[in-house]
Amino acid sequence: QVQLVESGGGLVQPGGSLTLSCVPSGSIFGIHTMGWYRRAPGEERELVAAFTRGGGTNYADSVKGRFTISRDNAKNTVYLQMNSLKPEDTAVYYCNIVGVYGANWGQGTQVTVSA
Repeated sequence: QVQLVESGGGLVQPGGSLTLSCVPSGSIFGIHTMGWYRRAPGEERELVAAFTRGGGTNYADSVKGRFTISRDNAKNTVYLQMNSLKPEDTAVYYCNIVGVYGANWGQGTQVTVSA
């Protein structure tokens, strides 16, 4: 397994923006999917946004129109641009990259949206 390093989380006011980054610590072969998940306090982990195997994107209904996932294929890096943040977006955000040897996860980065 390859460790993924997330960054870019923090405290932001409602309506603000943050950009999360995810960088693998090593090479990941045969990438199938890349995406972001989150876990709010007391909740199950949920998909936020992901690139599918077919090259498309998939977003949770709650973030459509506000969040954008992007990637740098040369660096196997994935980003999550989050705009118009709401208090309900508060969660630990995790990066996930699935390669030929399985799923790789990061430790998570905390995003807190509060006035």
